[in-house]
Amino acid sequence: MLTVQRHRFRLVVALLSGAAIAGAAASSSAATPRPGDQVLKPEPVRRHLVVGYSSQQALNQALARFPARIVRRLPRLGAVSVDPEMHRDHFAAGLSALPGITFVNGLRTRSFHAEPALVAVFRPGLPYEWQYVATRTNEVPEPILRAAAGVKIAVIDTGADLRHPDLAAKSPETWDIVHKRSDVRDLDGHGTFVASLAAGSVSNDEGIAGFGGDAKLLIVKASGKDGMFTEVDEAAAIVYAVDHGAKVINLSLGGEGSSVIEKRAVEYAATRNVLIVAAGGNEYEDGNPVEYPAALLQPPGSKGQGGLGLVVAATTMAGKRAYFSNTGTHISLAAPGDSVFGAVATTSAGRDWPRYLLPGSSSGLYGWSSGTSFSTPQVAGAAALVWAANPGLTAQQVSGVLKSTATGRGRWTPSLGYGVIDVASAVGAATGQVIRERVQGNATLKFGVWRTRSVRTRKLAKSRIRPVRVSAWLRSSAPAVSPAYRVVTLEIRRNNRWHRIARTTTKWTGHVRWTVGLRSGTHRLRVSYGGRWDLSGAQSRILRLRVR
Repeated sequence: MLTVQRHRFRLVVALLSGAAIAGAAASSSAATPRPGDQVLKPEPVRRHLVVGYSSQQALNQALARFPARIVRRLPRLGAVSVDPEMHRDHFAAGLSALPGITFVNGLRTRSFHAEPALVAVFRPGLPYEWQYVATRTNEVPEPILRAAAGVKIAVIDTGADLRHPDLAAKSPETWDIVHKRSDVRDLDGHGTFVASLAAGSVSNDEGIAGFGGDAKLLIVKASGKDGMFTEVDEAAAIVYAVDHGAKVINLSLGGEGSSVIEKRAVEYAATRNVLIVAAGGNEYEDGNPVEYPAALLQPPGSKGQGGLGLVVAATTMAGKRAYFSNTGTHISLAAPGDSVFGAVATTSAGRDWPRYLLPGSSSGLYGWSSGTSFSTPQVAGAAALVWAANPGLTAQQVSGVLKSTATGRGRWTPSLGYGVIDVASAVGAATGQVIRERVQGNATLKFGVWRTRSVRTRKLAKSRIRPVRVSAWLRSSAPAVSPAYRVVTLEIRRNNRWHRIARTTTKWTGHVRWTVGLRSGTHRLRVSYGGRWDLSGAQSRILRLRVR
């Protein structure tokens, strides 16, 4: 979701919750700007309030007694955003006591998260867009990819670089909900990356393949110059997407706490059979907070059951929870989110979004990034394919298909929900077909001492450290699954715990060799491989080694 290692947006909260907010003090913590960003003063947003009403007449009568400038109207949600002429606390206290006024709230800001950083690390032996293969999206039949043209995915984000070939080929509809215009230029880069994963073209022989096949794309920009926005902007964007035909809405955004207006927008989409997919958040190491709107879609305590949408966690190449990915009883399922490959906007800062010229690509910029923001559009695209396979499904049924066919196979955990999406299996289930199980090679690790050398230097002899050369061989049971270029770890047992002492990548033969320094005595060593979607994890036998 959009905070990155170089500029870590922390949530800006300016909410006075409850129907009556008189006497409460608004709190706000400003986002940390990036170099070159224009810093906008938070005061105008802090002054604004959201007013819910039961009828237009009730609103008119209330504003006649307590004057305020209407900043934004959201008639479908029965609310307006206003800038009071008097002190906001006095305005809120007076207005909330009037008949026909259902609530008065301050604003919560929402940020797009891309934590824990942009990581331009290509691993040999992997396809660039490894997440496409890891989720078996590459096994979805061509007719389903074409049929997805009947489904529209809305990406509510920082806009998009419409000149990027993977997005230009889709001729997306666009709207800037803040400035009321069709220009959705993406100065941040987050929205471009997300949109390419959700619905980048799969048939333009250029760049990457989006998860949504030929699904139509609607870009709704919800951020201002500072890259931030409020839950009112989010709510207005959701209503706009629903009213303009979106079947799936991607929200790679979030923050702590919710509001009535946000809840109404989510319910507005749900009652119109629209599936919202939201990021679970990247703050596991910062207290693992429950984030919204995610928790409105899959309520805390639900353990993946029911809900109004899907909440997505992030995984590594090995299918494990990414260290930054939030956990909790509101997580629905997961998708790859650690170093995934996508489109980079030409309008974004190169220091924030490292570029990679993709071999075979004539135009467009690409790179790697991490975060639940980038797991979420994969699930949104997968939902479009499930709907393409069976247009008669409801939004809740599409959600159920994705959960039941994920790698958990019906087992839920707070880290990954029902597991990593298996797109081929989900599409097969939607059409009533039985899809073959994922082919995965079973790994084995052999490990032994290759040769030891005598110590000749006085310094080493005095410290009694001996250099020991050890080797390991990784093998795969499936001929098509290579053991090459896999990261394996050498570990030593100390104080009843295993400690890493070396890590490296296997050669094309699956072989790896280390030289390590060990003190005289008896040691227990082992080698471990964490696994990946195509090759299971493995551990060698424990080697008991006596060093003289």
